[in-house]
Amino acid sequence: MIRMLMGIMIPDSGEVIYHLDSHEKIPRSRIGFLPEERGLYKNEKVMDVILYLADLKDYDKEKAKQRALDLLVRFGLEGHEKSKIEELSKGMAQKVQFIGAIIHEPEFLILDEPFSGLDPVSQDVFKEEIQALADNGTAILLSAHQMNIVERLCDEIFLIHKGEKVVYDTVNHIKEQFSNYKCVLVNTDTTYPFNEDERVERVEIEGNQTTIHFHQDVHPLSYIRSFPDDLHWDELHIDRKSLHDIFVSIAKGEDS
Repeated sequence: MIRMLMGIMIPDSGEVIYHLDSHEKIPRSRIGFLPEERGLYKNEKVMDVILYLADLKDYDKEKAKQRALDLLVRFGLEGHEKSKIEELSKGMAQKVQFIGAIIHEPEFLILDEPFSGLDPVSQDVFKEEIQALADNGTAILLSAHQMNIVERLCDEIFLIHKGEKVVYDTVNHIKEQFSNYKCVLVNTDTTYPFNEDERVERVEIEGNQTTIHFHQDVHPLSYIRSFPDDLHWDELHIDRKSLHDIFVSIAKGEDS
């Protein structure tokens, strides 16, 4: 799909629609792309690579230089303008490639597995920058397998399994449709008959945690209020399935 958006492949059927018009490919000056396969000129200097990528997008040279300096500071790469790509760590090089994808202020940005291989600190930097771009009006297509990050950043989600669309909706709607509530009790009486209530789908006990899974459309508060006064616990949490768990359930055919 990404290759079709970039004009690298021609679709067997259908078309790419951009601003309500059909285009064989989106104008390069309006799109930014961070590929999954990282590739920078290793013998070139950081600033030269960024300015070259900006020039490919027909971006103003003086504006590109100032914006590059600002972005290098934001990504913690100040002082590396003259460093060669081969002298950088993998995470630093990935930051340079990300800067190259956004240097020309694209209105549409495609990010293919941007968090792959990043340490937690660098992941946070990328997440903050992606959120800032979205807040400033950039349309972003994010392809990623880290569902916890997807859940935090994305407004709408398109889940694909074996090349087929399985879900396309907002995060909230997906959770409402596929995610039952669950209640986690820490250090409670495991002999209590939690699963004898018809609202309960199943009960899992692991260590000091008792997890009560509820049927669809059942909110656990009414169930919790029915607990006897002498039933004690140290902690109680109410949660729903994560996006990761939902995708796994759909892929296994447990949800339809």
